[in-house]
Amino acid sequence: MNKSGYQLFQEESPEVAVAFNKLIEAIAKPSALDSKTKHLIYIAMKIVTGDVGAALAHVPFAKKLGATREEIRETVLLTLTVVGLKGINTALANTLETYDKV
Repeated sequence: MNKSGYQLFQEESPEVAVAFNKLIEAIAKPSALDSKTKHLIYIAMKIVTGDVGAALAHVPFAKKLGATREEIRETVLLTLTVVGLKGINTALANTLETYDKV
């Protein structure tokens, strides 16, 4: 089994990985935006940047925090205004399938 880039990052550069994880924790803490909203934003941003795998990783977190299937769908649909049909074609089916599985 091949390791993901993230797993390799954690193993090969643990001190940088720890700092990165602390940054993510600080950003992810609820403040002006609640955690569910932040995960929905992450999903859209990751789709727009072409990192569908990372977008899919945020779906279970969003669902656990109360996101509905419709909110996930609408989040993906928002990417139309930035990347056109690319976001729909690369992520809509996978995000909804992930939502339905968790």
